[in-house]
Amino acid sequence: MTDLARITFAKPRAKLAGTVVAFIDESLALGPQATALGLGDLVARAAAAADFKGKTKSVLDLLAPAGSDLDRVILVGTGKTAGLGEKDWCDIGGATMGALGRTKAVTVLFERPDGEPAGKFAADFALGMRLRAYAFDGYMKDGNDPDGGPAKEPVKVTISVEDLSAARAAWTVAGAGGEGTLLARDLVNEPPNVLDPIEFAKRAEALKKLGVEVEVLTEKEMKKLGMRALLGVAQGSVKPPRLVVMRWNGGKAKDQPLAFVGKGVVFDTGGISLKPGGGMQDMKGDMAGAAAVTGLMHALASRKAKVNVVGVIGLVENMPDGNAQRPGDIVTAMTGRTIEIINTDAEGRLVLADAVAYTEDRFKPKFILDLATLTGAVIVALGHHYAGMYSTDDDIAAALSAAGNATGERVWRMPLDTAYDKQIDSKFANVKNAGGRDAGSITAAHFIKRFVKDTPWIHLDIAGTGFGSPQTEVNRSWASGWGVRLLDRFVADTYEK
Repeated sequence: MTDLARITFAKPRAKLAGTVVAFIDESLALGPQATALGLGDLVARAAAAADFKGKTKSVLDLLAPAGSDLDRVILVGTGKTAGLGEKDWCDIGGATMGALGRTKAVTVLFERPDGEPAGKFAADFALGMRLRAYAFDGYMKDGNDPDGGPAKEPVKVTISVEDLSAARAAWTVAGAGGEGTLLARDLVNEPPNVLDPIEFAKRAEALKKLGVEVEVLTEKEMKKLGMRALLGVAQGSVKPPRLVVMRWNGGKAKDQPLAFVGKGVVFDTGGISLKPGGGMQDMKGDMAGAAAVTGLMHALASRKAKVNVVGVIGLVENMPDGNAQRPGDIVTAMTGRTIEIINTDAEGRLVLADAVAYTEDRFKPKFILDLATLTGAVIVALGHHYAGMYSTDDDIAAALSAAGNATGERVWRMPLDTAYDKQIDSKFANVKNAGGRDAGSITAAHFIKRFVKDTPWIHLDIAGTGFGSPQTEVNRSWASGWGVRLLDRFVADTYEK
């Protein structure tokens, strides 16, 4: 990852030079700082010439007038400013970063054009800039950008805001979520010959420097625990599996932990049920759930969240081999429940079956929430804008929906109904790992649910949002880092009050 934005916050200054960003609303009004620069007439004439209406995220780029210490003025539209929320300001931050080009330094006059207090949104704006500035270019020859030009240099961003203390305090939280998101993007973007289960586990262990307790279970230890479902997926690969347990103890010792479990299939060929060759390179991203959990633990530890959290990730590679699992095999999960393998490409749910059972048995958490790029069926249902959410707890589902709407990482609740269980009943074992084409995402969720006892459980199918999702104002990367900000916000709003 290349850091393309170095952000600081400062009090407004009377004299400015270089490049300045100012906000302008749909009435073409400027804020107090921008007005004090004497730009009113220039802005009015330029806006009329360009038919600029000040719509949200629109940009008007001006050369500063002769005799001014300014070189460039970038006007960013806010539309109807009074209705803007944190997601809107985050998107405006991304749009602003996208308009900077190769600017080396910029001062952002962070103020609402109507003069109302805006300091609490400065961190959201900065987060948008930070997320948009992300570039995964470490493998570019000679450090060049994808277009073949010289490598970009980081831009120094100074956000000039009146309520400096509030902005800095908010950035402590928002910035932590942003860094966790960028970590998740890095993990998902890494090539599979680099990020195998062992290397992924090492990167998770790096969280120790933030105070996270990290434990790595080997294949031998998982065999003793009876994790034959997870191990069955890994047996076709020369890369040994790992189960990583990350613990952040920011709450009281007596508090039940919150548990997050991530699917970490570092590369998925489909195994014996081999996937088509076209697009298979994208299956390096089949560990986006594990990446999100790792990024979340980074965010929580960075901001010293006052809550106990455990993150568990099952790391495997699914390969076709003489020793690979076959359709028709029957394996025994950690719970003792037997599984008939119908399709070796329905492997993520096998990893999660053992991972959620282990998490429930060992940690007795308040709830278990798992994330997985689990099914193509959820993309058919929801496209790439929402993740599918399955929950046995209405209150948690509602809190997740609210956090999704606030951050823009949105979820849509899908049904859990015993009628779907018939599709995964097996003639030869307790359950089969695939229920056919109909309701594929739902039956996959029902499969995982069978390995959870009484703990409230939530499953997020992020196949449509974890990678390859639509480009947005705050993400120009193939990997989105989806889920980190959603879950960080969910934890903060629901369990840290």
